Amino acid sequence: MSVMLGDKDAIATLAVKDIEVARKFYEGKLGLKPADEGGEPTTLTYESGRTRIFVYESKYAGTNQATALNWLVGGDIDRIVQDLRAKGVTFEHYDGLPDTRREGDVHVAGDLRLAWLKDPDGNILALLNQ
Repeated sequence: MSVMLGDKDAIATLAVKDIEVARKFYEGKLGLKPADEGGEPTTLTYESGRTRIFVYESKYAGTNQATALNWLVGGDIDRIVQDLRAKGVTFEHYDGLPDTRREGDVHVAGDLRLAWLKDPDGNILALLNQ
């Protein structure tokens, strides 16, 4: 019997330069809770819904220029953007995307609503209304 990956859980992995700076951002700004405290001193694991996010120190942190992680937040996107902005989170604006307009920090393409932000190392994170 063959084993396929489609029915297995996956984990998002993000590289950071300083684990304590990352901890302050992911816990203090984004409100994530550590999944466990038994890891290495240069790693963090968070639970977000049914997903785990693994954060680790790397000299390559911040080199990815594409979206690294998406949160599917449904109809809460505008409230979440407002709450994060109140905590000092800055959102990215990608003007000029085809068939997309911007409403404040939220990009709108038909029924799709998206907002992008960066962590302290430049990892691009996205919120989607799906």
